[in-house]
Amino acid sequence: MEKEKTFLGQPRGLSTLFFTEMWERFSYYGMRAILVYFMYDAVTNGGLGLPKGTAVAIMSIYGSLVYMSSIVGGWVSDRLLGSNKSVFYGGILIMFGHIVLATPLGIPALFVSMMLIVIGTGLLKSNVSGMVGHLYSKDDVRRDAGFSIFYMGINIGGLLAPIIVGILGQNVNYHLGFSVAAIGMFIGLVQYYVQGKTTLKSVATAPTNPLTASEKKTFFRNIVIVLVVLAAIFGGAAAAGYLSVDFFINCISILGIFLPIYYFTKMLRSKDVTADEKKKVLAYIPLFLSAIVFWSLEEQGSSILALFAADRTQASLFGITIPASLYQTLNPLFVVLLTPVFVWLWTKLGDRQPRTEVKFAIGLILAGLSFVLLMFPSMMFGVDQRVSPLWLVFSFLIMIAGEMCLSPVGLSVTTKLAPKAFEAQTLAIWLLADASSQAINAQIARFYTPQTEGAYYGIVGGIAVVVGIILFMARKPIRKLIGNIH
Repeated sequence: MEKEKTFLGQPRGLSTLFFTEMWERFSYYGMRAILVYFMYDAVTNGGLGLPKGTAVAIMSIYGSLVYMSSIVGGWVSDRLLGSNKSVFYGGILIMFGHIVLATPLGIPALFVSMMLIVIGTGLLKSNVSGMVGHLYSKDDVRRDAGFSIFYMGINIGGLLAPIIVGILGQNVNYHLGFSVAAIGMFIGLVQYYVQGKTTLKSVATAPTNPLTASEKKTFFRNIVIVLVVLAAIFGGAAAAGYLSVDFFINCISILGIFLPIYYFTKMLRSKDVTADEKKKVLAYIPLFLSAIVFWSLEEQGSSILALFAADRTQASLFGITIPASLYQTLNPLFVVLLTPVFVWLWTKLGDRQPRTEVKFAIGLILAGLSFVLLMFPSMMFGVDQRVSPLWLVFSFLIMIAGEMCLSPVGLSVTTKLAPKAFEAQTLAIWLLADASSQAINAQIARFYTPQTEGAYYGIVGGIAVVVGIILFMARKPIRKLIGNIH
């Protein structure tokens, strides 16, 4: 056990997964820091010239599909490849997605890139988090601290990305920025392959619930059925003249709500899930719903708050000119700064730290307050006057304090409550909360206009605060279902 403590007191494999996820997030958040500006910037400036509203909606749906694909990645891991191989193949697809986006081929390149990155992230994202859980026994007291350290790796990549990719993309050339994102993923792949041979050689190398011969036949039959249904839906919409961006957004929004219902029903009815595991799935549902509300606010950092940064904040702070894409560093910067504080806090408190459901409630309330804060600039100064960037800075700070209470803890509790037969898929369901939130964002973002700015932030933030209070009041029945897991 002492030999294991070679990476900040954690198992050695955490180092490999830490840097793999760091570089994957560098590539993803680098692309994301400039994507919305690339989509609505003029063609003469190297952009695609799309309307701002369309660009924001595509950003939300893109994010939703990225996390929705984690369900597919979890299934592939559980039934076909195992998490170890899934992570590697996913990284390869992500790298090629960024390479395609770096080409000057316009809107076709955007959608091909989206497809590759969506599938690749689905394979990598859910499985790399699950592999962290494999490094610990379920009663290992280092577990939450380990996930917090892993979470810091995510955000170091997210912190570096807007600085490097964002500045290159906005000030030099968008395609150069996307090329740097591809290089970041390549570095992550090399590190994972070389270091993982030693540190992860026995971790999640085989599927936990492999397909039988008869199940393989059913699987391929269902794939054909799904393709036929999709062809019928979109072909019919095209024939009727309804095929549009809004139609696609609405379809994804419906799917984002349907998938969690389907998967929770499947787990609760499965013969492979024990009675005790089903109780823990029931306990997980309110945490999952709370996470949807939280991520709905947090993910607007790259869409609604990106517009606020570009259109509503002053161009400089303390005499320093700040490109709009640089505000995307605030999220990971505060995560990196606050993670050591929360790792120390949870470790110091040990068994006395707040239970998971209470941490979730605190996180939700803080997220809501971060939006309520942004209600005041329009009330105090109107919507035509640019305001101090400090409003945005403090909003991100409050949001990330809430994220520290919910996100790494959510990853940890998911690995604890996951049924054995749905291990990787349950991690994918955790990521599906993000997918559902962004599908919802694609619908509610249309209510954000300069005239409704204050009401938008007040209502959305107020809903999160109320949900957090309700979750806190329901903590006892949730704890009874969770049992002795802490």
